[in-house]
Amino acid sequence: MRVQGEFHSQGYAVIEKLLPVEVAQAFIARMEHDLAAQKLSYQSFAMEQLLSRQSTVEILGTSYPPMLTLLWGLTPIVSHLVDRELLPTFDYFRIYQQGDICRVHSDRPACEYSLSLTLAYSDGKPWSLELGRNRVDAPSDLYESFGSEPHSSVTLQPGDALLYQGVYQRHGRVSPNPNRWSAHLFLHWVDRDGPYQDHAFDRLKAAEVAGGVAVAT
Repeated sequence: MRVQGEFHSQGYAVIEKLLPVEVAQAFIARMEHDLAAQKLSYQSFAMEQLLSRQSTVEILGTSYPPMLTLLWGLTPIVSHLVDRELLPTFDYFRIYQQGDICRVHSDRPACEYSLSLTLAYSDGKPWSLELGRNRVDAPSDLYESFGSEPHSSVTLQPGDALLYQGVYQRHGRVSPNPNRWSAHLFLHWVDRDGPYQDHAFDRLKAAEVAGGVAVAT
């Protein structure tokens, strides 16, 4: 594992090889195997998203325990990197299709500290993720671009992750996905003693969707 960038001064950092490529590949294969055992496929979880132009496959960590195990297990590492005592909120797996984008947005309070972890590109073509440089203090509307806001572009290889603050930074993928598909994990935490501590383990979201299926944003 290698950290590129200074999180506190730059606002983000790239964690190269957070997962070995073989582990990322094994994670996808195991999930596909477990879905097949239930006579399901990734397409069973395809849904329309406001963030994207096309339907995306989305599976919440609460629906697949190994994802929660990864979220909880990475908590000490991410806490060390941001120099805060963090608690996990939620995570989810997503597959984007060729030509899709992720509209520029900022996140709800449960995403105070976020990791965007790339698992695989079907055709080995990195798909850039962009971060705005202006701080925001509330979830933003959705946009096709950053407009006049200065922003940074980050390229991730399979197994690499981007660490950033989804609540305070607008982010998205404004260039179309060059692969037939790409697979990603999104993991989120809050500061144990911070303003969003009540969102630990996504308590508020869980209460909103009690008895139903949560849709992450």
